[in-house]
Amino acid sequence: MKAKILAKSEEIIWDEFVNSHPIGSIHQSSAWARFQGAIKGRGQYWIIGLMDDKKIIGGTVVVRHKMPKGFSWFYGSRGPLLDYENLTEKEINEQAALILEEITKLAKTEKAIFLRFDTPILAKTSKHTSLLFKNFRKIKEGFYPQDTLVLDLEKSEEELLSEMKPKGRYNIKLAEKKGVKVEEYRGKKALGKAMDDFYELLGDTTARDGFTRHPKEVYVAMVENLTPEKTQFNMSHPPEGILYIAKFENIPVAGMIAVSYKDATTYYYGASSNEYRNTMAPYLLQWHAIKEAKKEGFKWYDFMGISPENNEKHKLSGVTDFKNKFGGTRLTYLLPQEHAFKKLLYLAYRLKNVVK
Repeated sequence: MKAKILAKSEEIIWDEFVNSHPIGSIHQSSAWARFQGAIKGRGQYWIIGLMDDKKIIGGTVVVRHKMPKGFSWFYGSRGPLLDYENLTEKEINEQAALILEEITKLAKTEKAIFLRFDTPILAKTSKHTSLLFKNFRKIKEGFYPQDTLVLDLEKSEEELLSEMKPKGRYNIKLAEKKGVKVEEYRGKKALGKAMDDFYELLGDTTARDGFTRHPKEVYVAMVENLTPEKTQFNMSHPPEGILYIAKFENIPVAGMIAVSYKDATTYYYGASSNEYRNTMAPYLLQWHAIKEAKKEGFKWYDFMGISPENNEKHKLSGVTDFKNKFGGTRLTYLLPQEHAFKKLLYLAYRLKNVVK
């Protein structure tokens, strides 16, 4: 058993592994890695495969994030993928150590200060409820929220509606009554005005709610470049980015980007107009995306992050109130973990970012 950097020609076998892995997500697909690698400020990715002879039994996508003065840090989103449910913690650590050994070689050439994993392990459904990889430390917050909300799309539309908060159902009906319409854009069709409309709405939202928006190229790449031109093996739901725009009297008043893969559609980014908030367009927008995901055969709709329980001052508390109106089940992941390659610089980074 050994770990190695997979060649571009081997990405297809990695994708087969991720697609068949019980907790493999879009964030570990080669399509996601290429999307991340194309973003300014990142620019490079690797896929580390853990090999048993010629068979992949584990591994992770690693994306470089640039830092000042030529330094960088490495990120493994919802990784590494291992056989967590059938391995002991000792075996997990042995395999993680092999992966880390290979990543450490990259860290030397890329001047990486640390490696972060937002682990794929759910805190309440895994037998490894307190797993900490050897030579890693847990941190309070990673790129992705520790808590999220999911809807079971195998339920009927009537059941999904009945399990919503009354205000959620009311706002959907109100948007319908006001005549809000939802348009959908996939792939290259997202070029031009639809994405311009979304980005303008996103400006309203970030100014209002205190979030930071990415350059427009990031959202364009997510919708247009995430979807592979063809699937090289039997995959029922390959990666895809979808842009939805809600219009009131033909005026764009809300928008969202969702990504889909395997058995889940995930709500990634949302935006809405300050002027037309009384149309309740975001509620109809979400309901439309939920119904589309259900129609296309997905099992789960993931709202991509809510505030922790009993934390009303959390930065996500506002959007959490919105998401909770749709019902669903809370899922909580294990805390993110980091490994320092350059300990003094890592300590300085942690002190500057006030993350203990």
